[in-house]
Amino acid sequence: MVFKKTLVAASLMAAISAAQAATPSNEEMWQMMQKMQQQMSEIQQQNQNLKAENEQLKGKVAETEQAVEAVVVATEEAASSAMAWKNNTTIGGYGEMHYNNLEDKNGTSDKDQLDFHRFVLFFGHEFTDDLRFFSELELEHSLSGDGKPGEVELEQAYIEYDINDQNRVKGGVFLLPVGILNETHEPNTFYGTERNAVEKNIIPTTWWEGGVMLSGELGHGFSYDAAVHSGLDVSKSADPTDADEGVATFKIRDGRQKVAEAQANDLAYTGRLKWTAIPGVELAATMQYQEDITQGNTHADNIGLDAGGATLFETHAVIEQGPFGLRALYAQWDLDGDAPKVAGYDEQEGWYIEPSYRINEQFGVFARYSEWDNQAGDSSIESEFEQIDVGVNWWLHKNVVVKADYQFQDAESDSAKELEGLNLGIGYQF
Repeated sequence: MVFKKTLVAASLMAAISAAQAATPSNEEMWQMMQKMQQQMSEIQQQNQNLKAENEQLKGKVAETEQAVEAVVVATEEAASSAMAWKNNTTIGGYGEMHYNNLEDKNGTSDKDQLDFHRFVLFFGHEFTDDLRFFSELELEHSLSGDGKPGEVELEQAYIEYDINDQNRVKGGVFLLPVGILNETHEPNTFYGTERNAVEKNIIPTTWWEGGVMLSGELGHGFSYDAAVHSGLDVSKSADPTDADEGVATFKIRDGRQKVAEAQANDLAYTGRLKWTAIPGVELAATMQYQEDITQGNTHADNIGLDAGGATLFETHAVIEQGPFGLRALYAQWDLDGDAPKVAGYDEQEGWYIEPSYRINEQFGVFARYSEWDNQAGDSSIESEFEQIDVGVNWWLHKNVVVKADYQFQDAESDSAKELEGLNLGIGYQF
């Protein structure tokens, strides 16, 4: 019993000694507290650094988000601008190649020729719903330049503005509102390889000028066009044909200035009234007046003759009812003054009638009878021409056509060219 008590007491004393030995001293406790405080300070500093880095990261993220948003906005604006340009800008054109195998029955002026007659590009742009631009650039006869057969021509380039729902105004270079072909002459829109001789020699198609034109609808199918524009200058064709008498020529077609440094001493005035109340029917009449058709430059001034003014009257009908079609046109020029009268050019006139039949969507046939005379003012001059054309159009597509026709030409003068033969053509529009 005494042994057990002694053993317990010894064990207790050993445990107390061990506990006293494990307890740190005050100095050790102070050092431990200092170390813990330093670690806490380091942890606080790290937290502050982490907060600062987090703020910087947030700023960079915000800047990145702003940059991304700016890129997205710029991309959307660029895409929208590109889409607007695509939707508001139009590109088109047309072209035609001709083969002519014609024999001159009165001489040696035969025509056996292959020619890419016209290559034309359209460019248009709509700035707003009320304001637009349109242009037409043409290369004739495939090759232009000094000594080359072709020309590069700007046939249209104008700005058009809608005054209201019924009226609009355009300014620049535009096609005159006269005849059937002058404003609409894409090859898939008419019969025959070549444009008809009356509108070519009398009107003269294609005819464009620079100026201002007001157009609009009057109701009940009536519409109008009224233009003030540059005029003709036939003094370019006023070369003496008789050195003794000083006779000059005044061919209308040769007077086109094409708005190329065009002299504008005397402007011209054109007005047209058109009626289209019945679908498939167009009736129209055009008047034009120019006070001096030579711009004051006529060669006739040298022989003391007055050139005078000029008045054009043109009327036509276009009728399409089912497969049947009919085109008819009459045009006449009256030139005042003694100078044109000397050579019989004071009256120049022509007319044609063209019935047609559309067999189906692909094929159509036509016949045309034409008469024209650029010296109709003097009945003693044999200057009248007659021509009959018969042929077929084959539309591979509504905008692509192949043409074949045969022409018979009869000249009043035995010395004039009388071209008879075959014409072939291919044309397109897009």
